[in-house]
Amino acid sequence: MSAVRNKRPVQFMISGTTELLAIVGSPISQVKSPENFNAWFARHNKNASMIPIDLQRDSLDGFVDTLRAWRNLRGCVVTVPYKHEIAKRIDVLSERAQALACVNVIRREADGTLVGDMVDGDGFINAVRRHGFEPHGTRALIVGAGGAGSAIAWSLSENGVASLTLADLDTARAQRLGALLAARFPAVAMSLQFDSLDPFDLIVNASPAGMPGNDVLPIAEDRFATLRAGTLVADVVTTPEITRFLELARRAGCRIQTGAEMALAQFGNLGAFMNMTPLTA
Repeated sequence: MSAVRNKRPVQFMISGTTELLAIVGSPISQVKSPENFNAWFARHNKNASMIPIDLQRDSLDGFVDTLRAWRNLRGCVVTVPYKHEIAKRIDVLSERAQALACVNVIRREADGTLVGDMVDGDGFINAVRRHGFEPHGTRALIVGAGGAGSAIAWSLSENGVASLTLADLDTARAQRLGALLAARFPAVAMSLQFDSLDPFDLIVNASPAGMPGNDVLPIAEDRFATLRAGTLVADVVTTPEITRFLELARRAGCRIQTGAEMALAQFGNLGAFMNMTPLTA
């Protein structure tokens, strides 16, 4: 019997018939979406490609106008620091994107209408469940009340956490998010202060702390002495994959979840929103 050869994926060159996706942010070098999407396209012989765009802030208006006119563009993923700024410029927003005033994915309709949603929280929930963590009835701490942090807080509340503590260097931003979530999810106990890490079943860094050029801890190092072994500790930072925050948690005996895991776990949600189903990692 002859050996069965593995069928190698077709490698497409970008051409005039290629369907494009974009991901926009700055710095863009730390994102994982292009490699995840393009590997999937190659495996499934799709004539499509995702391109990364490192955009200057003063070009956002022109960029969004270009999205409306870009006829071979299926959609765009939005990453730091533009999730809030771009949301203001989108034509139609989902309920959660409108409530949180941020987007991380945009679909371009055939007539140029731009539709936005925020699926960071969905990806986060997908990822924690792969670790065997079920949010219902748990106590969570989120450091960072920006785009990713607000989306994660929304999804955790939607999935029935018992309590949610929010922390941010911008206290007013954390207060606004806490008030929004308290009104939308009254059964969830909201707090803006914590003295110890011991009460929490889940701790999330949803801030830029730990990214290249921002090598600080989101939580003071001396507080790690109060961390309970077995707590799930997660980071949204994708580069480096194991941040100092996660390394300290792992040394304390905690389970950890990387930003790359969250990015991969929302792959299908991003694809579904851009009508690219079935799209699984």
